[in-house]
Parts: sequence; C-alpha cells; structure tokens
Amino acid sequence: MLTRGQRVLIHGGAGGVGSFAVQMANWAGATVITTAAADNHDFVRQLGAQEVIDYAKVHFEDEVSDVDVVLDTIGVSTLQRSFGVLRQGGTLVSIVEPPSAEKAKAQGIKGEFFIVEPDRTQLEEIGRLIDTGRLRAFVDSVLPIEQARQAFEQGLKGHSRGKIVLRIAG
Repeated sequence: MLTRGQRVLIHGGAGGVGSFAVQMANWAGATVITTAAADNHDFVRQLGAQEVIDYAKVHFEDEVSDVDVVLDTIGVSTLQRSFGVLRQGGTLVSIVEPPSAEKAKAQGIKGEFFIVEPDRTQLEEIGRLIDTGRLRAFVDSVLPIEQARQAFEQGLKGHSRGKIVLRIAG
C-alpha cells in the first residue's frame, strides 16, 4: 500500500496502466516520478507526476535513486535496472514478469508480481473516482472487436497514451 510522502517511480506513465498509476499515486500523496517519451511529459505532469524522465535520452537509474516503490509496466532490462533505484526495504512491483526473488532478498527489498484480479468493491471505488472526476480514463484508440489481434499487437508495441479499447457492436 502506497502512503503519503513515499517516493514512487512509475515506468510508462502515459500508458494504459501507467496513466492510472500516476493519478492514484498522486492521490495517495506520494511523490510521483515517471518515465515517458518527450511528447508525453506535459500529459503525465497533468496527471500528477512531479518529475518526468525522458527514457529515450537518459537512463532513469542515472537520474533517480532511493525510491520507496517502483512500478514496472515495461519489463526486461527496465525491470532489472529498477532494482538499483530502490532504497533498502523498498518494493519493486512488476505487471510484466516476476522480479527475481533471489535478487530482491539479496538487496533487502520486496519483489512483487502483480496480476489484476476482479474485485467488485475496488471496481466500484474506481468507478466512483472516475464519476467524481478524481480519476480520469484515457483512450488511445478504439477498434472493432474484429481487430482484436491488431489491438493486442498494438498494445505489445507500447507507446500508447491510455487504453486501447475494443468496440463490440450491439
């Protein structure tokens, strides 16, 4: 659980998951640092990021250290490099792949692999936050259900701003 005053690094702050995470971390009172492409810097700042790192120009690990929580939405080398920016006792959460338990233990941090599980109470709370304007949903593109494969492949490429939505005709 993120608490007021903690420092959090969110990789991919303009993406479908990242855009929600930036808002929720800001709402929780955390200092929000995120990685994003240069053309998304203003967008993630409007969502609540206090610091934005252009991942195409600099390595985030050269710019930030001693964070309490890292949320990795990218995986591979980003996940591995994220270990080095956490403070002792910090938490590395990945939605892409499980962080190495051995590496986490050796470094004195907690590694978590997060998979969404439906929870009615949480979904109702998120809906309430959206209805009251405290949380905003962003849609990158809307594709017909017949293009589900293309939507999936588009999502794998990354670099979207918000969610990719499938439209079901009805």
